[in-house]
Amino acid sequence: MTSALYKKMAGTSAVFLSTDYKHASPVERDGMIWAAAELHLSELPEIRTPKLTLANVLALEGLEDYDPPENGDVRFVKSVGEEFVYFKKIQAWVHVKSQNNRREDGQ
Repeated sequence: MTSALYKKMAGTSAVFLSTDYKHASPVERDGMIWAAAELHLSELPEIRTPKLTLANVLALEGLEDYDPPENGDVRFVKSVGEEFVYFKKIQAWVHVKSQNNRREDGQ
């Protein structure tokens, strides 16, 4: 499930967190707000592949070096307690509201 508006995570080039996220988060405070339509989220892949949990959002961007993401890969990020899906069309990770109550250990 996606949200209507997103902010880019600070220190990243392509990790977006929903503006509905109610906890403290390192989003760009003076950054742009992106609409779901601008990110083409209506085209997010329906088939998703759960992957191992990561410690923080910065680790999402480091994956290209050792485990390049595929369209629809899903990672739970412990530091924010949320899931992110990789969307190849925009080459970015987008926060999605979990529908399966995935545990922190990636199961």
